[in-house]
Amino acid sequence: MTLPPAFTLRPATPADADAIQAQRDAMFTDMGSDTARVRASSAPSLEWLRGALADGGYSGVLIEKDGKVVAGAGVLWQLLPPSPRTVTPLRAYILNVYVSPPQRGQGLAAHLMQVLLTECRARGVEQVSLHASDTGKPTYTKLSFVPTNEMRLTLEPS
Repeated sequence: MTLPPAFTLRPATPADADAIQAQRDAMFTDMGSDTARVRASSAPSLEWLRGALADGGYSGVLIEKDGKVVAGAGVLWQLLPPSPRTVTPLRAYILNVYVSPPQRGQGLAAHLMQVLLTECRARGVEQVSLHASDTGKPTYTKLSFVPTNEMRLTLEPS
């Protein structure tokens, strides 16, 4: 899969943490998250991103047009015990998939996903997971992602 003309792909670096966080904030806002909670999580998330980009716990890819980041996605690399689903301990959790509104509909998210999945395969990852917005589900379904039986409990701070 090739990018449309005028777009370039590059790996994210720690210097991109602010741009990734801005996209992350926009993504959560677009999905209807409470804006006060988005604002409250932004600074701690940015701090986490800086560290994870620096230590390799998070890898990102960005698409630029005219020198400006217009899309991005990343992978959180996880070490979990092997199971019947995957005998390798390395897993991938894809997050921060975002395309700026004027650039949507050009296949940029699909391109980002293909790049990330290629990296997952190169690292020997057998299991990749993500949480999908309603808007993103068709892209992930085309890439053979399937819904799972995951459950969640949100604990209140003590």
